Amino acid sequence: MPRLSEVIAALENLWPAERAESWDAVGTVVGDPDQEVTRVLFAVDPVREIVDEAVKLGADLLVTHHPLYLRGTTTVAASTFKGRVVHTLIKNDIALHVAHTNADTADPGVSDALAGALDLRVVRPLVPDPTDPEGRRGLGRICELDHPVTVRELAARAAERLPATAQGIRVAGDPEALVRSVAVSGGSGDSLFDQVRAAGVDAFLTSDLRHHPASEAVLRSPLALLDAAHWATEWPWCELAATQLDEISDRHGWDLRVHVSKTVTDPWTAHAASAHPSPATTLLTSASRPPSSSNSPGAPN
Repeated sequence: MPRLSEVIAALENLWPAERAESWDAVGTVVGDPDQEVTRVLFAVDPVREIVDEAVKLGADLLVTHHPLYLRGTTTVAASTFKGRVVHTLIKNDIALHVAHTNADTADPGVSDALAGALDLRVVRPLVPDPTDPEGRRGLGRICELDHPVTVRELAARAAERLPATAQGIRVAGDPEALVRSVAVSGGSGDSLFDQVRAAGVDAFLTSDLRHHPASEAVLRSPLALLDAAHWATEWPWCELAATQLDEISDRHGWDLRVHVSKTVTDPWTAHAASAHPSPATTLLTSASRPPSSSNSPGAPN
C-alpha cells in the first residue's frame, strides 16, 4: 500500500499547488505523511456530512475541491464546526487534501468535467494560462455543440445531466435562441463576462450569477445565461479526479479503492416557484437524478 506522501505527490503532479491563486488555500490540511492509504473519497465540500461519510467508508484520505480554511483561522477547537471536522479527521486517521483553483485551471480540470457532463466539445480555455505553451490550461472552457440546440434545450440538458439541486437551472435570455457555442465555468463565473463576450459564444453556463452583472450582460448582447447551483457545476470534477487517481493507482500497482461521494452538500434545500409566473417565464428545475457513481468498484450508495 502506498504511503500518504506518495499519493499526495501524485495528486500534486495533477494539480500543482503553485498553480493555485495567491488567495487560495490548497494542499494537505491534516494527515501523517507516513500513514498508509488504501481507500480515498472525493467530494466537493469538507463539511461534517462528508467527513462522517469518510469515517463510515473507512477512508484514509479525503480529497475535496473546496478548502476547509480559506481565510485562515486561529483555532481548531472542536466547539467550532470546522474544528470538529479537524478533530474527527485526526481521530480517525483520515487525511484531508484540497485541490481548488489549481484544479480549476488544470488540463483536464473542473470546467472540462463540466463540459464532459453536458456532451460539449472543448475547443480551448476561456482564460488561457499564460505559462502553458500548449494553450490547454486555464480558467473556464469554450465549447461547441455537435449540432445547434435552443437555449431551452441546453438548459434542459444541464438539468438532466448535472446532479439534482433545489435551484435547478435559471435562464436569462431568449429560450428559443439557437446555441452553437457555449462557454462554461465551474463555480462562480460572473467575473468572466468580459472574456465570455470577447469569445463571441452564444451562451454561458456557470453558477452564482448576481443580479446586476447578469442584467448588464444580457442587455449588452444576445448572450444567453444558464445559472446552475455552484455545487452541481463542480461535482463532475470529483468523478474525473477519481478516474485520474484510479489510473495512477493501476500504473503503480497500489490497488487503491477510490470513491466519489454522492452526498448533496449544496446549501439550498428547497425551491418554491412564483405563484403566478408570466407567460414568458419558464421554470427549469433539475431532474430527480442523483449524482452518478464513480466508475470505481464499491462506490458508496
